[in-house]
This record gives sequence, C-alpha cells and structure tokens, in this order.
Amino acid sequence: MDPGAQGNRTTVTEFILLGLTGNRGLQSILFAVFLFAYVATVGGNLSILAAIFVEPKLHTPMYYFLGNLSLLDIGCITVTVPPMLACLLAHQCRVPYAACISQLFFFHLLAGVDCHLLTAMAYDRYLAICQPLTYSTRMSREVQAALVTICCTISFVNALTHTVAVSVLDFCGPNVVNHFYCDLPPLFQLSCSSIHLNGQLLFAGATFMGVIPMILISVSYAHVAAAVLRIRSAEGRKKAFSTCGSHLTVVCIFYGTGFFSYMRLGSVSASDKDKGIGILNTVLSPMLNPVIYSLRNPDVQGALRRVLTGKRPPE
Repeated sequence: MDPGAQGNRTTVTEFILLGLTGNRGLQSILFAVFLFAYVATVGGNLSILAAIFVEPKLHTPMYYFLGNLSLLDIGCITVTVPPMLACLLAHQCRVPYAACISQLFFFHLLAGVDCHLLTAMAYDRYLAICQPLTYSTRMSREVQAALVTICCTISFVNALTHTVAVSVLDFCGPNVVNHFYCDLPPLFQLSCSSIHLNGQLLFAGATFMGVIPMILISVSYAHVAAAVLRIRSAEGRKKAFSTCGSHLTVVCIFYGTGFFSYMRLGSVSASDKDKGIGILNTVLSPMLNPVIYSLRNPDVQGALRRVLTGKRPPE
C-alpha cells in the first residue's frame, strides 16, 4: 500500500487473496485437484466443440448455442483457476489492483453471457417443440448470431458498470480478500467508502442477469411441457423431454449457485461457505457441462467417438 496524497489516507495497490486454505500440505493437494479439473474442463469442452464441428448432424441451432456455451466455460474457468494454481504453487497470492479489477470484469462478462445464452437455448427449445413448422425460419443463422450478440452486449454493459463502480471506491486498507479470486462481495467488505450505490447496482444486475432470464426460461419450458404432454406417443414424449433435460440440469446448477452467491445482499461478508459456492460456479459447473450434454445424447457420443478415433462422419 502506498501513502495517498489526501491526508493520512492509504491507497491499496495490491490485494492479498487468502485462497482456499493456508495449510501448505493441503495447498499441494488442492493444486493437483484443480489442475486436473482445469485440464478436464478445457479438454471436455474442446471435445464438444470438435464434435460439433466435424459432425453434420450437429450443425443445428441447439448445438451452435452449445458450442458457444463450451467456449464460455473455457473462458470462465481460465479467468479464475490458473491464477489460483499459481498462488497455490507459490504458497502466497498477491494480486495487483489492476489485475484484480480485470479479473472481476472478465469473470462477470463471461458469466453474464452464460446467463443469457442459457435463455437463448431455452427459447430455441421452445421454438423447436412448440413451433416446429416455422422453426427453421425463426431460428435462422442470422437470428442465432443476433441472439449471441445481444447476450454479449447486455453482459458487457453489466460487467463494465460493476467494474467502473468498484474502481471508484476507496480502498484504504486492510487489503486481505477472504476468497480465491476477486469478486464483488469480498471487495465491498474492504472498501472504506460507501457501497450503497454498488449494492443497488448489484441488485439491479442480479435482476437483469438472473431473475429476468430465469423467468423467460421458466415460461419457455412451461410451454414446452404443455406441448410435450399433448404428444400421444410415449416414445415421442421421451425424445422431446430428453432434448431438454440436459439444458434444464445445467440451468439448475448455474442459477442455483449464482443466486446463492449474489442475491444475499444483506450480508457482503466473505466466508468459507462463499468459497465453496465459488468453486461450484467457477470449476464444477464448467467441468460438468460437457458430461451432462453428452451423457444421454447418442449424436454427441457418436461424434465424440469419431473425434477421438479419427474416423470420418458418415456421408
């Protein structure tokens, strides 16, 4: 920390992240565990991308969105886990102020796109099942690209707003963050200026990035469920539900952990429980997504086998 120009105020130039544990023995074990998780996540999501690219059957809107989701999962875990691995290896974690703010921005940018992309995927399932005759025109390539662009734009505005709002706060010390990456609640706890506006922005952001998308997803799947229940064939109902089951599982994991992390605005104090939720958000969810989407999907499984064995897809 450097002395500030105004009175006896001290300006924070770096943050010290406490990480998951201070026990050096456990740090070595955690390094191996999270290194494996990172490699598995990146490898799994790259495999999904390769399968979508090489398999003509997967050149559909649903898998276009899934490919983008895989890219986001790689980005989300890369923003948080490699810095954490470096800290575990060094047995200390000093993060420059600018690096901390940058990490916060990119994490909220990628996680925000994830929120709205899951909403676009629910809308895609609604059109495919409830409006099959007009599906190809209402979910054209132009519409797909427009939906992804809208997701990115909304998330960029949200992430930039939070980043600017945090960057104008005064951090006079202490500079110890009880977390393993830079995020809003633990930084609020360290600010020596008012965080009232930041709390309001966080509430508004949670509404636009969480509540509204969740409502849209719920409405989409209410229509999907009603349409599927009207299908007379049991096999037809099973097939329709199977295409939605994977997406709903990912939605529940993503939004469940996200709401728990950011909707508790009455208490911004960090705790070990918050670190556990952070692991679910940043590590477990991106790692499980490839497994969830390929577990009961024979088309994805077949494409993955061809990618791994080097076989060409059938003409």
